[in-house]
Amino acid sequence: MTPLRPGEAHPESSDPLLLTPGPLTTSKSVKEAMLHDWGSRDPNFIAINRRLLGALPRIAGGAEDYVAVPMQGSGTFAVEAMLTTFVPPSGHVLVLVNGAYGNRACRILGIAGRRITVHETPEDTPPDLVAIGRLLQSVPDITHVFAVHCETTSGILNPIEQLAALVSSHRRRLLVDAMSSFGALPLDAAALGLDAAAASSNKCLEGVPGLGFVICRREALAASRGNATTLVLDLFDQWQAMEATSQFRFTPPTHVIAAFHQALEEFDAEGGVAGRGVRYKENCRILVEGMRALGFRTLLPNALQAPIIVTFHMPKQPGFVFQRFYDGLKERGFIIYPGKLTVADSFRIGCIGRLYPKDMRAAIKAAGEVLEEMGLAVPLPRAA
Repeated sequence: MTPLRPGEAHPESSDPLLLTPGPLTTSKSVKEAMLHDWGSRDPNFIAINRRLLGALPRIAGGAEDYVAVPMQGSGTFAVEAMLTTFVPPSGHVLVLVNGAYGNRACRILGIAGRRITVHETPEDTPPDLVAIGRLLQSVPDITHVFAVHCETTSGILNPIEQLAALVSSHRRRLLVDAMSSFGALPLDAAALGLDAAAASSNKCLEGVPGLGFVICRREALAASRGNATTLVLDLFDQWQAMEATSQFRFTPPTHVIAAFHQALEEFDAEGGVAGRGVRYKENCRILVEGMRALGFRTLLPNALQAPIIVTFHMPKQPGFVFQRFYDGLKERGFIIYPGKLTVADSFRIGCIGRLYPKDMRAAIKAAGEVLEEMGLAVPLPRAA
């Protein structure tokens, strides 16, 4: 994709490129897949459902023992469905928090009346595995552990493999929010022993928003009957309906699903998780190196940075106004994200979606131009 310049139209779209964690820039062919109207009970649409639900467990490395259960709505719908279906009323969840999405899981479980214990670290700090082990040892009635694989509040990559081994050694169940990592970072559900992982159509799989899904260990899902706190978010009930008919219980987002089907074909053509991960890692490398060269400081060191979204400290120069920076980039065809941290004043730039290294280089060039328009030295002084 060639990035926009002021007054230019993108060859595939007149829209700016979305350097965000989602919704994302999508391919022309994914957009075109939404131009057809589908009957939700039509055999052709049912065949699409079957292909999707067969492909998703394979991406998660669990084709034999896992099933994919779709859930209409954003990713949070899938996370809430996962938590309230897999955790029984008597359950007790250890929630690992180092950002907004861990905190959101706490809210979901609290509203559902589930017991929680919170292990919280700062947004730029991974969970403390030693402390978690002590908690699991000292609180024997904890039944589940909830973790976020890539916490997009900061862009931090949490140590899911080590965490899974720890949880397994204490004979607890692990539930994972893989929203921002699924499809770009390896996640072998069977090897990790996950009960479930939630993701969605509009992140690294490069579909459009509107469909979440949960990769579920079949045995654990079968044991979840009666746990759900709502009708629409009952994964067990949704699974039973899909198994019997390959149809949703309630009206599905047909256009979103058709677009997702096309996105998965493009995902396979790119080489699956490995191929997409390589592109995103290169995008991230170019972004980080380029922004650092302009004088911006990243929140995270390279070792903790996932190739999904990067958080930058807000420059301290009096002449830097984030809204002007945002508007200047938007005029040049790039939309970025404000910060969501409590530990630092920041903003975020994403590396995922239908973006390529040339787009990241163009975004860096645009950022330098906007700084110059604002009358700031380039690179920014080291003290910024």
